[in-house]
Amino acid sequence: MIGGFTEPAGSRVGLGALPLGHDEDGRLRYAGKVGTGFDRRTLLALRERLEGARRTGSPFTGAVREARGRRVEPELVAQIAFTEWTRDGMLRHPRSLGLRTDKKPREVARERPAG
Repeated sequence: MIGGFTEPAGSRVGLGALPLGHDEDGRLRYAGKVGTGFDRRTLLALRERLEGARRTGSPFTGAVREARGRRVEPELVAQIAFTEWTRDGMLRHPRSLGLRTDKKPREVARERPAG
């Protein structure tokens, strides 16, 4: 789930990165942020859409390393590719593949290896 956005820097437009989370026992657990995989059109469209979902206070339960940025209602589901989960439960090398419209936000759970 997308829980916010950071401001763009340098020549980037729209937004810098998206803080992400997943459902864990009915709470939104922070899992890191994604800042790659976006084209210019997507950055601008996401910013406009997220501006309408802004909220005060963090949607995440527990500590979030990235204190800066805007927070939004976790209504959008992002499709994210990543290499692995870190020991502390963060996504390693995440990149955006787009939004999911077929999945509800609270259906987003952390993937666990089969076995």
